[in-house]
Amino acid sequence: MAENSFDLSNINSASINQSLKTYLRVLKLTKKPSREEFLTIAKVAGLGILVIGFLGFLIYILLVEMPKWV
Repeated sequence: MAENSFDLSNINSASINQSLKTYLRVLKLTKKPSREEFLTIAKVAGLGILVIGFLGFLIYILLVEMPKWV
C-alpha cells in the first residue's frame, strides 16, 4: 500500500540500547549555562528576531505599500 512507510521490523533492543547510550553520553557532556551566558544568548536571539522582523516589515512596505504611492 504505502511503500514509503516506516519499517519497524529491523528495530531491536540492541539498536535502542546503543541509541540511549549515545543520548546519555551527550547529556553528560552538557552543563547548565551561567546567568551571564543565558542573558547573552537571550539578547542575541532577541536581537536576531527583531532584525528579521524589521527586514520583513521593509519587504512588506516595498512590495505592498509603495506601489500605492506611485
